[in-house]
Amino acid sequence: MNNRNMFFENAYFIIGTSYAGKSTMVKELAKKHGGIACEENYHDNYPGELDSKEFPCLTYTRDLEDWHDFIRRSPQEYKDWIDGVRRECEILELRMLPEICNQGKKVFVDTNICVETLREIAPLDHTLVMLADPEISLNRFFDRPDPEKQFLYKLIMEEPDPEKAMDNYREGLKLICSRESYDELQDSGFNVICRDEDRTIEQTVSLAEKAFGL
Repeated sequence: MNNRNMFFENAYFIIGTSYAGKSTMVKELAKKHGGIACEENYHDNYPGELDSKEFPCLTYTRDLEDWHDFIRRSPQEYKDWIDGVRRECEILELRMLPEICNQGKKVFVDTNICVETLREIAPLDHTLVMLADPEISLNRFFDRPDPEKQFLYKLIMEEPDPEKAMDNYREGLKLICSRESYDELQDSGFNVICRDEDRTIEQTVSLAEKAFGL
């Protein structure tokens, strides 16, 4: 697939770290501007069965026989899998976006598409970076009530040595939520909004609109 054949004038992409407010911004902007919200993991709606040879990372959990194996992987194995998932998600997103954008509305995307590709497929001011300190992701990972994280927490607690299992999992999170990754996003050349606990959602929406020129 040649990304240079794609250019999305009506798409607005949000990338960044966990707990930075990406999902909230996508929903709020789409609501305010009568647009389409491509929320977190919208690629899950890709039609058809994924081929495990083409998408080994995305089909890993689909074909997993024992979920405890998921949390028993080494920190590096976990990070490598996450990196692979992001690459494969980009492929699916680029297959889905032309049809979504052809509906003629503004499209707000919580995306896995990498920085290099975003520079090719959209105007520079159509990508916004949202950042939260890496420590927030590490300390609050299991605080969210969503079923996936609580399921993982349950698996860890079922291990013979839950403390050791938790330490192993957190080491993987440290590799993923590294200061180096944070700095790369901050220095990407796109507009950046950093998490601020004292800022309201409405104020953050205004900042995002300014960044996008809306």
